Amino acid sequence: MGKLLLTGIDGNLGKQAADYLLALAGSDQVIFCGYHPEALRPYAEQGIETHVTDFNTSEGLADAFAGADKLALISMPFVGAKRQRAHRNVVDAAKEAGVQQIIYTSLVNAADETNPSVEKIDHHYTEEYIKSVGLDYIFLRNSQYAEAMITNYFTFVKSDSVLKNSQGDGKMAYISRKDCAKAVAYSLASTEYHNAVLNINGPELMTISDFVAIGNNVTGNNVGYQEITDEENYAIFDAMGVPRTTDGEFKEGSEAPFSSEGMVTFAQAIRLGKMDVFTDDFQKLTGQEPITVEYMFTHADDFQVGERHSKD
Repeated sequence: MGKLLLTGIDGNLGKQAADYLLALAGSDQVIFCGYHPEALRPYAEQGIETHVTDFNTSEGLADAFAGADKLALISMPFVGAKRQRAHRNVVDAAKEAGVQQIIYTSLVNAADETNPSVEKIDHHYTEEYIKSVGLDYIFLRNSQYAEAMITNYFTFVKSDSVLKNSQGDGKMAYISRKDCAKAVAYSLASTEYHNAVLNINGPELMTISDFVAIGNNVTGNNVGYQEITDEENYAIFDAMGVPRTTDGEFKEGSEAPFSSEGMVTFAQAIRLGKMDVFTDDFQKLTGQEPITVEYMFTHADDFQVGERHSKD
């Protein structure tokens, strides 16, 4: 059997996935790829095969992927044609290199044409492209990161204690990014799944009001929730200096290291009931229970959204 290749180890999700993978497979069984040489250096010093890769170009990718049997493609942090092209470069190089299976981090309900999330367009495109080239696959359709909303909760604690967004009473099975990383590692190490779509969900469906109530109960704060319109939601992010699209400029250390277009259309999708997917696929894959929102609030310092690492 060939090696297990993990991309994006210089990002928040990829670094955590690398740690989990090394607990499941020997260092001689893995290949780590990333954009930043300094992020790869600690692994190279352990004798792990590493490659600096830039998915914006196909140059050198097939050589970097040589010897891998399975490859985990962690979706790129920009949206639109640029991301689709980068993902296509990875898939084409994987095919050329003889990779047998691709694990791809997608989004819940990505194939639903009525899902208004702008993010899901690229995810659905990538899923279909992987299928079109004939590679075996595992699509990990992740729910929303709880870390994003925990950071958001404390942002409003520091302002007027009223969390405002446009997702209303829609429900989401919030999942920790750590669990999404664990799903990547276990998918790479598993031999059981082929041409599989797995929904990686948290332990329960809840509204944002439920989420806020858990935060209040754990922290002793008294944050309320107010539903606003999508345009009012955009205005809040505009005031925070958050760019509308991923082509914009991101502030260093921003508490919202995502584009507002992605976040507002995500809220719209939740409001319309397009994201309330709930399965036990995570438990079946890992043999473990997902982390609860209550636990994450109790250990909130370990469950913040973190910085945006992309240079793009």
